[in-house]
Amino acid sequence: GKGSPVLILHHDIGCPDRAAFAEALSGSHDVLMPVHPGFGLGSERAEWMRSVRDLAVLYRGLLAKLGIGRASLVGLGFGGWVAAEMASMAPADVDRLVLVGAMGLQPREGFILDQALVGYIDYAEAFFKDPAAFDAVYGREPTNDQLEAWDICREMCFRIAWKPYMYSQTLAPLLGSVTAPALVVHGTDDEVVPADCAEQYAAALPNSRLETVADCGHAVALERPEALARLVLDFIGE
Repeated sequence: GKGSPVLILHHDIGCPDRAAFAEALSGSHDVLMPVHPGFGLGSERAEWMRSVRDLAVLYRGLLAKLGIGRASLVGLGFGGWVAAEMASMAPADVDRLVLVGAMGLQPREGFILDQALVGYIDYAEAFFKDPAAFDAVYGREPTNDQLEAWDICREMCFRIAWKPYMYSQTLAPLLGSVTAPALVVHGTDDEVVPADCAEQYAAALPNSRLETVADCGHAVALERPEALARLVLDFIGE
């Protein structure tokens, strides 16, 4: 699309072939939605990576290679953690920051759902409040290729986000330098990431606001793409 650049960073369960949320943004913005290295059937394994911050550094390098000085970052779940790390590295390069059900901070109450304790399909299904929404994205019976892709994604999560599981012990104190406008979004029925994490992000980012999407689970961009697109487009256009 045309317009200001927007980098969308996907969930830890991978990037669906068709993303209605990204398509909605591409009508007025130059949208980039790459597959995380090591998170997909055709993706380079990236066995050298040991932290989410390594992944954030790679994306900083990608933007530099593309000649993009400032961009809006939209992080979905695990991708929200990556986006927050990127913003903490180079605050001046962030136009707008959007964190949707972001991992990366330790919940004060509850815990981030541990995918090691559930099966591939059960973990992905937990991202949705409505089972029909899961079926619309992945089918009633996910393909063998999809199961293999989830296996690869899980392996990478264990490689770079295992101890501690799905949060950083150093990120929160670094967020105070991120003065770009920030939108923190959370599904009211998120069973993967506690709402407390969204509240912590909103408190740590000095120029932020918190919005909730009703009747929606963790994968807001997949379950309620139109609602999230309206929120994000209005926010980026402010």
